[in-house]
Amino acid sequence: MFEELKKIGLSENEAKVYVALLELGSATVQQIAQKAGVNRPTTYVQLSDLSKMGLVSSFEKGKKTFFRAEDPENLKTVIEKEKRALLERETILQTTIDELRRLFALAGERPRVRFFEGIEGLRAMQKDFLKTKDKDIEAVSAADDLVKIFPQHLKEYVPKRVKKRIFSHLIYTSSQGPFLKASDKSMFRESKLVPAEKFPFSSDIAIYENKVAISALKGRPIGVIIENQEIANTLKALFYLAWEAAEKY
Repeated sequence: MFEELKKIGLSENEAKVYVALLELGSATVQQIAQKAGVNRPTTYVQLSDLSKMGLVSSFEKGKKTFFRAEDPENLKTVIEKEKRALLERETILQTTIDELRRLFALAGERPRVRFFEGIEGLRAMQKDFLKTKDKDIEAVSAADDLVKIFPQHLKEYVPKRVKKRIFSHLIYTSSQGPFLKASDKSMFRESKLVPAEKFPFSSDIAIYENKVAISALKGRPIGVIIENQEIANTLKALFYLAWEAAEKY
């Protein structure tokens, strides 16, 4: 019964005091406290709160104050009070939501940023690349550093990308020279090598959908994926500016 009364809106001590008073009929604070298993000062507080709810009344008899429980039907007033409070909150929300929306719109689109650490973190980033609905990825890569971390990169990641028919435009550096074909339709890839001594990349950058993924490959591997359409569009434009400039190498 106590749990049901708590669900209606009474506190645990209010429920104990009210049920005790229902069983006693009328009683003094001391008697109620003993029956409810609640200390006397707390019982005074609960009786006052229950009185405000219309669940308890009091009367004088001799020199003592007695309390009695009112009809449990009055519990409906507790629900009605909750309903009124809920309606009041809903009304306040309706009057302020337009202003809140205006503030939200002024802030513009908020970039979502996710951080990744360690080799497994970078693997998680690669999995995100492979989930893309965009069939083109623009990437800048420090191939030597990438292969140090993922020695089987060409045998593990690339076939998965090809299977999903995701095309890669790649600008890369490598001490091995141009080990990738400039245009390789079977690998769904176009690539351009730029000299590492002139462009000392030490990170990977991939642009896909509304995302920019950046992986730091030296030291402890870490990465970040930023989701924001304007940032992705700008980085993609810069990539193709670099793509055109890479022709001379």
